[in-house]
Amino acid sequence: MDFSYPPAVEQFREELRTWLAANLTDEVVAANRRRGRDPGAFELLRTWDAAAADAGWGAVSWPAEYGGRGATPLEQLVYAEETTRARAPLPLNVIGMNNIAPAIMQYGTEQQKRDLLPRMVRADDIWCQGMSEPDAGSDLASLRTRAVREGDHFVVNGQKIWTSLGHRADWCQLYVRTDAEAPKHKGISCLIVDMGLPGIEARPLVTLNGASDFAEVFFHDVRVPVGSLLGPLNGGWAVATTTLSHERAGAARLYAQLQVQLGDLVGDLSRVRYAQRPALEEPSVLRRLGELSVRIDCLETLCKRAVSEAVHGGDALGSASLAKSVWGEAGQHLASLAFDLLGPQCTDGRWTDQRLASRSLTIAGGTTQINKGVTATRILGLPRA
Repeated sequence: MDFSYPPAVEQFREELRTWLAANLTDEVVAANRRRGRDPGAFELLRTWDAAAADAGWGAVSWPAEYGGRGATPLEQLVYAEETTRARAPLPLNVIGMNNIAPAIMQYGTEQQKRDLLPRMVRADDIWCQGMSEPDAGSDLASLRTRAVREGDHFVVNGQKIWTSLGHRADWCQLYVRTDAEAPKHKGISCLIVDMGLPGIEARPLVTLNGASDFAEVFFHDVRVPVGSLLGPLNGGWAVATTTLSHERAGAARLYAQLQVQLGDLVGDLSRVRYAQRPALEEPSVLRRLGELSVRIDCLETLCKRAVSEAVHGGDALGSASLAKSVWGEAGQHLASLAFDLLGPQCTDGRWTDQRLASRSLTIAGGTTQINKGVTATRILGLPRA
């Protein structure tokens, strides 16, 4: 695995560090911890997204004509490392930018690209993704939300669930069944839907940690213009595959996130005593921290292998999917370890909150079971079932 950084990439790193040092405030970092609970924090983060976009740091991997920098894979890796270590918030439209925007760039009309992408990166518009349904979670091809063409419109009826920011969104990338007679992978289409249309109801869902980042969304006789089709009619499965491949390729930031969290945990433990001696002198504590540190090091190798394969024209999806599985399990382990070791000494509730939120890590962004299937076929070469 060749992973040297050319001078141009290091220059990119230094430019980013300089901008973050001058613009990222403690207020923005604190707002990020309240983003799912505090409307004021959400609006502050929207302002931060606009500032980053205006400075060219909102979507570095995007082409310049859509507000990005056309960053190379190594520059994208550096961006992920530096923003994570600086505790910069993820964009409010992180799903839109990582998943939806690449599909718009590939399948959208020029009008859709010009109208939608610049507003997405600035968080002028908030986006959600209508995939999961009560009976079609990881199995997207089993979705039942219907769209029937009537003249110049599709009439949409159905329900989506666990839709990130569905109750805040201005737009939705919505997957619907447009041919009930076709095989289930071939009768799906993708629509770009204005969430202000009559007949759409979004109900926020409150998760274990008290945040309301998700919603269930209902569509009742919603009339969506035919021109809102993204990609070909009944070709939505290809659009979805493009979307998810970008999502999994974004795994490069994951090891940096866990490194930061592990450092936070060690810092908190430095102020704790067990059996009359510092916690960080307790062999059992050191063993558990050491095991977790090794797992995070392995995750870093997996993520960098995925980036290296992308740089050299290989198949990055297999390594990225495996990295996502390792990240989810390691993140749950870290949250559990922190809660076990600190217990009631978590006075600010940070580790309690993370313990609760961590249950979603092996589901969100692709379930561990699905990612292990990708690993089996792409890395191990096993036959598809």
